[in-house]
Amino acid sequence: MGFAGGNNQQMAIQKPKVAAPKTGEAYDFLSAMLGTQEQQFTAGSIIKGTISSIKGDDVFVDIGYKSEGQVSIKDFKDGETPKVGDVIDVMLVELENEKSGMVILSKSRADEQIRWDKVLANYSEGGIVHGTILSKVRGGLIVKVDGVDAFLPGSQLDVTPVHDPDPYIGKEYDFKIIKISNERRNIIISRRELIEAQQAVMKRELLGTIEKGQHRIGEVKNITDFGAFVDLHGLDGLLHITDMSWGRIKHPSEMLKVGQEIEVVILDVDLERERVSLGLKQATPNPWTDIESKYPANSRLRGKVVNLVPYGAFVEIEPGIEGLVHVSEFSWTKRIARASDVLAVGDEVDVVVLSIDPENQKIALGIRQTEANPWDTVQDRYPVGSRITGKVRNFTAYGAFIELEEGIDGMIHVSDMSWTRKINHPSEVLQKGQEVEAVVLEVNPADQRISLGLKQASDDPWNTITSRYAIGQLVKGKVSKIASFGAFIELEDGVDGLVHISQISDQHVEKVKDALKVGQEVEARIVKIDRDERRIGLSIKAVGMSDSQVEELTRDLSVTDLKPGENLVGLDAVFNDAFAQSEEWHPGAE
Repeated sequence: MGFAGGNNQQMAIQKPKVAAPKTGEAYDFLSAMLGTQEQQFTAGSIIKGTISSIKGDDVFVDIGYKSEGQVSIKDFKDGETPKVGDVIDVMLVELENEKSGMVILSKSRADEQIRWDKVLANYSEGGIVHGTILSKVRGGLIVKVDGVDAFLPGSQLDVTPVHDPDPYIGKEYDFKIIKISNERRNIIISRRELIEAQQAVMKRELLGTIEKGQHRIGEVKNITDFGAFVDLHGLDGLLHITDMSWGRIKHPSEMLKVGQEIEVVILDVDLERERVSLGLKQATPNPWTDIESKYPANSRLRGKVVNLVPYGAFVEIEPGIEGLVHVSEFSWTKRIARASDVLAVGDEVDVVVLSIDPENQKIALGIRQTEANPWDTVQDRYPVGSRITGKVRNFTAYGAFIELEEGIDGMIHVSDMSWTRKINHPSEVLQKGQEVEAVVLEVNPADQRISLGLKQASDDPWNTITSRYAIGQLVKGKVSKIASFGAFIELEDGVDGLVHISQISDQHVEKVKDALKVGQEVEARIVKIDRDERRIGLSIKAVGMSDSQVEELTRDLSVTDLKPGENLVGLDAVFNDAFAQSEEWHPGAE
């Protein structure tokens, strides 16, 4: 940055008429005198002159040359009033202008040169100066230092980036001189280097006295997602988010703000790396001390929900002390999928302490324990053998859940759904929402299970099967199921009989479904009854036989024709094999 000159004024010189020397000696003396003066009056030199007169805006200055010089009154600074007789400094810009023949002088440039010479005499690169920030310019600021404008780059204003320099304008600071350019009359200064040097000194002094366990006062300098940087007046320390509170916080901004003064504890000092770890919560007593005696197991408390996660809710029972209520501990009877389905942050709830882990600072809490467990008295309400009425709530592959009361379900296993039929899926017998009557078979409060029986709510038709059916009897029924080995025929009371493929027709049957259809009504004779195994064997082709032929067929089950070319086997073995296959068969297998 150069320092511009003031209003240069040109002086008109009235050359005096010099009389011819009367003697050579006098002429030599005058020449010697004039030669000495001309050597003093060189362009760019600073000379003193005396104000001889003031006429309007013109100030005439006697510089001891052939004639007076002239400067404008505007060349004087505000508040500076020229008077006749004042001695002032002026710069000789040009002794005699070639075109005008005038001597050119400048007072403002003389003032600038004097100020610059003073700067060079008083300051050097690396020195400290005091100045006032005047204004903004491109890339930085202008600072007035001893009457000279110096340039302060924007990056050198402070140790941290300054996005708005306006608050600094008009204020006085100390600066360090980075560079002085005599040719350009330019001074570049830095406030940042000065601050950093001061901080380095303070840091060394602080590192020499700081110790682990000390309590220090610091100012929050910056906040991040993982913590905050605190200025310990010469050294920055890191306060991690986990060391801010004995309780749970999501972000440091919940507790701190930039510029806040806080008391911290020195947790660790790394002299080699000049790093300090700080703690805020350590400045207060640890609430987890003697926590077990303060909140013994089974004690009932009231707290506030401070955080929700899919698997539970964190409840604050005092500042810095939180416990977890797992979703499984919300209700004795309701199935809670997410904690947010029941609670919201800020809710106040009653809880019971289930367990405490002081070492890991964990407390298990329960909400359901604040109420009586309905499963403790379920045996009184649903004794074994009692009949109940409930609604089908849901299916599984192995049974159906029946809602007895809100949150209390019983289960009917597929094996307890029918006396007469093999049920492969509960949807074969029941529908969701259907009201059913069942019998309580077993109650297990510890595992919260109640077993129900659907078939037990009605009489077992197999108890009277021999009184209603006899070998050789002609019966009618409807085809209920078809398998590769035969077809099931539904008789009265839901009892199913099996027609083996070999007993469908006198003609050879390749596939059962080619001869019979589900829902088709058929007539058959009973050829086998096994009450213990709950099995009835039927024969459609025996319908056309005479009584004696049927009697012979059922009496002598030793052999029967199956398929041409096959070995002869006993009919009884055929039915036993078919019934065995029926235990593994399920609808859709064919």
